[in-house]
Amino acid sequence: MGKRIVIALGGNALGNNLPEQMVAVQQTSKAIADLIEEGHEVIIAHGNGPQVGMIQNAMTELTRSNPEKYIPCPLSVCVAMSQGYIGYDLQNALREELLNRGIDKPCATVLTQVIVDKNDPAFQNPTKPIGAFMSKEEAEKLAAERGYVVKEDAGRGYRRVVASPKPQSIAEIDTVRALVEAGHVVIACGGGGIPVFKTEGNRLDGAAAVVDKDFASCVLAQQLDADCLIILTAVEKVAIHFGKPDVKWLDELTPAEAQKYIADGEFAPGSMLPKVQAALQFAESKAGRTSLITLLEKAKDGVAGKTGTSIHA
Repeated sequence: MGKRIVIALGGNALGNNLPEQMVAVQQTSKAIADLIEEGHEVIIAHGNGPQVGMIQNAMTELTRSNPEKYIPCPLSVCVAMSQGYIGYDLQNALREELLNRGIDKPCATVLTQVIVDKNDPAFQNPTKPIGAFMSKEEAEKLAAERGYVVKEDAGRGYRRVVASPKPQSIAEIDTVRALVEAGHVVIACGGGGIPVFKTEGNRLDGAAAVVDKDFASCVLAQQLDADCLIILTAVEKVAIHFGKPDVKWLDELTPAEAQKYIADGEFAPGSMLPKVQAALQFAESKAGRTSLITLLEKAKDGVAGKTGTSIHA
């Protein structure tokens, strides 16, 4: 019997610009189609780093060209744009690949809002740089006029920095679930989702933040009661002593081992650390759930237990 699988695609699965993306999604779709062909239900989440940066820079240049007419575009809107832009290419490539294999399965992108806590400590210490480099004068002007937090970036100029709060829940989870149960392949939580706060009444307001796509994928997988969370990255397996002569590649991790390695600082922040943390969170969330960290092209073998690093309680 097939499993319900949430796949978190890394940036290497999507390329850095439009031409690269159009090529990358063809290969990405083949790996995803392999899992669907074996009878698994697949839900896809993805990063958006290069894409949202491109959109943010373009909108910044538009504002610079005519500041009286074009106000700065909110980051939440840029994330929404990136979800549509990536989803358009990815769903079409996947639809084509499935039909080429004789699989008539609808593919759909859901613009996804991810609810965050406005009191998350991350908002007190924004660290995630976004958008274009600015002069000191430009940065100070935006800080004064719009309340942006800006920081000097390694001698290259100033950039805006935003928070990276933990996701709480998926606003459109009922829509995603209904599509999955109707037999659709769903692309959701693009770029970690559009971060939003709950405000007065039933309103959701966009937050100036970036949600880590691996943590968002973990919440998505939990709320869909998935069997497996696959976090795809640039290496086949997780390693300890990475980059050292005594590097050790890991076939599996128990939660206790994962926690120990995290405490020992074995995984790089902003790289493997959030992937292991998200994988651990999902594996511990319910009996029988498994997380897998591996390469995109190894996803099928990883689900079969042939490669990758699995984490399960």
